[in-house]
Amino acid sequence: MGFLCRRYKVSERRACRLVGQHRSTNRYVAMPDDFEARLVKEMNRLAELHPRWGYRQIHGLLVDAGWAVNRKRIERLWRLEGHRVPPSKSKSSGKKAGGGAENSIWNLPALYPDHIWTFDFMGDHTVDGVAIRILNIVDEYTRRCIESYVARNIGARRVQHVLEQAFARHGKPKIIRSDNGREFIADTLAQWLAEQGVTSAFVEKGSPQQNAFIERFNGTMRRECLNCEELHDVLEARVVIAAFVEEYNTVRRHRGLGGKTPAAFTTEAKKLAAAERKRQTDSGRKERGQ
Repeated sequence: MGFLCRRYKVSERRACRLVGQHRSTNRYVAMPDDFEARLVKEMNRLAELHPRWGYRQIHGLLVDAGWAVNRKRIERLWRLEGHRVPPSKSKSSGKKAGGGAENSIWNLPALYPDHIWTFDFMGDHTVDGVAIRILNIVDEYTRRCIESYVARNIGARRVQHVLEQAFARHGKPKIIRSDNGREFIADTLAQWLAEQGVTSAFVEKGSPQQNAFIERFNGTMRRECLNCEELHDVLEARVVIAAFVEEYNTVRRHRGLGGKTPAAFTTEAKKLAAAERKRQTDSGRKERGQ
């Protein structure tokens, strides 16, 4: 084939047609004999490092590391190696129960980065049996974890302090969605948020599905972090959870974000928003100039 293309100056397509050879066969390059063995070894290492991740997440890590392999091949090898993530328990979609709530995620969706943040508490305990609380804050549009604060006790004033720090680092959202926990409905917090120009949106009582993004994040943290660690004190909990949040934002890919990480999706979304604002500004200037 190479001779025909060089000697007669014809395209690969025409040369293949003349000799009756399929173009994919002509372009095939044999992989090294140990390629699949090395691939399986690396896949198993990543699966051991991330026991709660499925083959799609592992495939993303392999591609990032430079492995030229498609998802279907990883799926086949994943099944041959016997890897399996236990399925989550099925739940109702939530639209039947409280589907008309005005503050639910489907009636009040996030439309751009920092439009709607959502926050909620998680509970866990250290090895001595003493409880700890975790306050998680997530940007609903980008799925990015804004903050994950750990302490023995977290009251309304501490929630306000955590939000103050988050606002200083990341800017203010338009809306904050939450359940009706006493820390979230406290008058002091409500007044402070109103002064900041941030609207509080409370879902209906007993309807966590209406605030599904933070519930999903909490479940992921429970499965992939808290259930895999023994925490001896608050300081260790903060270090472990901070490492999980960093991985969640910058390494863990999300199907809901088109296979991107929250950090990459955030960067892309903000660039698109800036380009759109610039386009609108330029368009307005042209119209005024006319």
